[in-house]
Amino acid sequence: MVFASGVFLFLFLPVFLAVYYLTPARFRSLTILIGSGIFYAWWRVDFAVLLFAVMLWAHFVALSIGRAQESGNETHARRWMIAGVVVNLSTLGYFKYWNFGVDTLDAIMIKAGMTPPQDVARVLLPIGISFFVFHAISYIVDIYRRDARPVKHFADFAAFMTLFPQLVAGPVLRFKDLAWQFENREHSLDKFSEGARRFMIGFAKKVLIADTVAPLADAAFALENPSAADAWLGALAYAVQLYFDFSGYSEMAVGLGLMMGFRLIENFNHPYISASITEFWRRWHISLSTWLRDYLYIPLGGNKKGPVRTYVNLFLTMLLGGLWHGANWTFVLWGAWHGIILAIERLLGVRAREGEAIALHKRIARVGFTMLLVLIGWVMFRASDVSSAMTMYGGMVGLNGGGISDAFAWQISGMAAATLALAGIVVYLPPFLAAWRNESVQASLAGRLGVIVLFLLAVTKLLSQSYSPFLYFQF
Repeated sequence: MVFASGVFLFLFLPVFLAVYYLTPARFRSLTILIGSGIFYAWWRVDFAVLLFAVMLWAHFVALSIGRAQESGNETHARRWMIAGVVVNLSTLGYFKYWNFGVDTLDAIMIKAGMTPPQDVARVLLPIGISFFVFHAISYIVDIYRRDARPVKHFADFAAFMTLFPQLVAGPVLRFKDLAWQFENREHSLDKFSEGARRFMIGFAKKVLIADTVAPLADAAFALENPSAADAWLGALAYAVQLYFDFSGYSEMAVGLGLMMGFRLIENFNHPYISASITEFWRRWHISLSTWLRDYLYIPLGGNKKGPVRTYVNLFLTMLLGGLWHGANWTFVLWGAWHGIILAIERLLGVRAREGEAIALHKRIARVGFTMLLVLIGWVMFRASDVSSAMTMYGGMVGLNGGGISDAFAWQISGMAAATLALAGIVVYLPPFLAAWRNESVQASLAGRLGVIVLFLLAVTKLLSQSYSPFLYFQF
């Protein structure tokens, strides 16, 4: 089930909210667990069983760590922590990277003149496995670090793990940041209204902008010989599609959380106005950036073991972060690209100074250069394979001519082009966005009416489409 669907909007969400608020407060975690289970099992029941197994293992390991620490046996606690992390990573590795490993081995055997086996089973990727495995790992590690206490009742922990607003595409949550809200969250009309507005804004971003420019990106990346104009327009379209799709989902998740009394972490902060890649990763997919910092970069040594080790740690963190996104060499290279740039910026002393006062022309130049680096990375991120990415890069440098090709021109609709231009204006007017997201503006009569109109337009558009999946569901 996806947020941008009639089943979710007109059946699941109203029924769930009605049951949730009619349920006594002490049983609402159980309501979340049951409702979220139905939400996830709507896709495949068997993978809901996998989710349950991951939760059960994490719960058992956390209790074992807690008992070992209470008895003063840190060695056993550490062993349980390692076992918990290894089993979770093994689960993720099997379901997400088995096919990748098989395909890579087949390619090596073919190049060596050997015949690869033909009867190797393929593995279907469960939706959201990267997110709920990361949630389980962070919970186990936080318990081991004593940043949180083990949850005694499985239903309470399972409610955190399955909380459906963030179950399949984040934000990446940490139990220690949300535990108190399961015990003391506030339910109010103002909070519910704020959540409804956030949900509608995110829904409009996804359906009205991301879905409208998606055909441009798809058409450009499908060309055999894209021209410079084709390739750059396609890269820009994908940058807009990905941002409004994923930030739209995240905004919807935050809104749904507020409607249920939870305040989830914000996942985006105008990333395309960043003046460096370092700043970009403070603004893009903030929950993942924070997770990688706390559970990978810092355990690797962070910046505490000298400059060379710091550069290596930055590179490895981004390399593994790229691999987390998908089992494809394109994601590995995309992660390496960002890792190299972050290391270079660190070497040059670049910092993420979001509020730095610099001359306007310098700011524009820095933002433009950063966006160029981001776009180059997005091409590799979007391409189906490295060869396709190289085809796009060849087009971007003009190997196939400069103007829009006939093969691409007929696929450019006026609506998609206008939406792409509008998205650019929205992205690069942060003062307007900051004001729009201000609660007093949203709560005004004009703000409410504007959001409702956009939402109704998005619903109308959605109903005319057959399917509207979120891009990050594949991760």
